[in-house]
Amino acid sequence: MNETLTVLLDALPFVIEGAAVTVTAVLGAMFLGLFIGVPLAVGQVYGGRAVRFICDTYVWFFRGVPILVLLFLFYFGLFNLIGLNLGAVAAATIVLGMTSGAYQSQIFRGSILSLSKGQLKAARALGMSDSMAIRVIILPQALRLSIPGWSNEYSIILKDSALAFVLGASEIMARTHFVASRTYQHLPLYVSAAVLYFLLTWAGVAALRVLEKRVRIKGYVH
Repeated sequence: MNETLTVLLDALPFVIEGAAVTVTAVLGAMFLGLFIGVPLAVGQVYGGRAVRFICDTYVWFFRGVPILVLLFLFYFGLFNLIGLNLGAVAAATIVLGMTSGAYQSQIFRGSILSLSKGQLKAARALGMSDSMAIRVIILPQALRLSIPGWSNEYSIILKDSALAFVLGASEIMARTHFVASRTYQHLPLYVSAAVLYFLLTWAGVAALRVLEKRVRIKGYVH
């Protein structure tokens, strides 16, 4: 028991450093997914046939291929093919972000479709172009409505980030496995990693709930 406790206390700072790497990758992936997901959602809802086809193809590809396969495909294949020399963390962040963009696009698409179509017609009647109406009327509401879905997406990306371990990224799982393979204290170390992931999930979801309350429009009931 004393040996296990000693191993855990000695390993804790090392694993927490991996948590910083994990958080960096997850936040980067979330924001990359946001910048990809919003245009995809707008294209799927308001785009022409060709635009919708391109957006649908992107979404179906990244939703249909496992994260592990995508990490290998891009890190060992496509990134090398185009001469893009990225570290494991950066590569994992980009792949997670592109995948998240596909899922976030469906969150945003649902939010856009849930809004009244009369708002766009009213904007046209006021002389606004469709692009301006989407930018200043539709998207601000849709993004607010998407925050609960974002909480779920954050949890998924956080759990998927553990797969970056296979690329050699020095995140939580990689560091935990490194210590466990040398001390043979597998159970307590992996339990500690699970608790750390749980705390990160709880903190992120709580922060998004605070954000949801802050940006909520008073008196607005959807």
